[in-house]
Amino acid sequence: MLPRAGSLVGVDRHLISRTAGITRSLITYYGPIWRRRRMEAFYRQFLNAGDLAFDIGAHVGNRVRVFRRIGARVLAVEPQPDFVAVLRLLYGRNPGVVIEASGVAAVPGEGKLHLSTRTPTVSTFADSWMNDVQTDKRFQRIRWDTVISVPLVSLDELIARHGEPQFCKIDVEGFEYEVLTGLSQPLAALSFEYIPAAAARAIACIERTTALGDYHFRHSRVETHRWADREWLGPQAMIDILTALPSDDRSGDVYAVRTERLSGVA
Repeated sequence: MLPRAGSLVGVDRHLISRTAGITRSLITYYGPIWRRRRMEAFYRQFLNAGDLAFDIGAHVGNRVRVFRRIGARVLAVEPQPDFVAVLRLLYGRNPGVVIEASGVAAVPGEGKLHLSTRTPTVSTFADSWMNDVQTDKRFQRIRWDTVISVPLVSLDELIARHGEPQFCKIDVEGFEYEVLTGLSQPLAALSFEYIPAAAARAIACIERTTALGDYHFRHSRVETHRWADREWLGPQAMIDILTALPSDDRSGDVYAVRTERLSGVA
């Protein structure tokens, strides 16, 4: 029996939305060629050739590309099947890249990933985060329209399997604290996303990181790869900055470096 025309239209629309979302991500993160050198110089503060980097929430792999240009080995962890396929297409034959099709959480298991087909960069495991960010008008038109089950691993498990990274980038849309809860040792350097409308989550990450070791912090606004602070700051100073951000301000990333390693970072 042939499928009904209405069901075919629904499938076609979903496929079009998925394709549009993937294309938008590729253009956004690979399009600005002028940004590549700045990104590479920025991450050379944390990585040298031969180092291991973790990219937690690798998405389409633009950080993977930069880390490999530096000469670092990369573990790329991504839960969205469409982007796992993109990563395998772009980096699957690169001997310096290992791709893990999973999410990262406090403990291994299974997680429910809320997918936004048209805007896949904001797909998330964090149920309440979806409500938190709705106070920002830029998120009010976003819809999370699909839920899939995804295997979860912990950072400790990844370290046991692949080794300790010199730098760990975490960008998992409101689930960063849960990722850090699955880490029991201080890393040399790491980063995690902040969104002013949900600043409490980034503050919790600072507190969690500080519980693991003695760290200093700086932040960089979204995709600028420039410091927004003049110097490395203690945890409370960084918390004060995040607390003072207007809820509709742009997002960005907080960087944490172990204090004894600050001399080697710009």
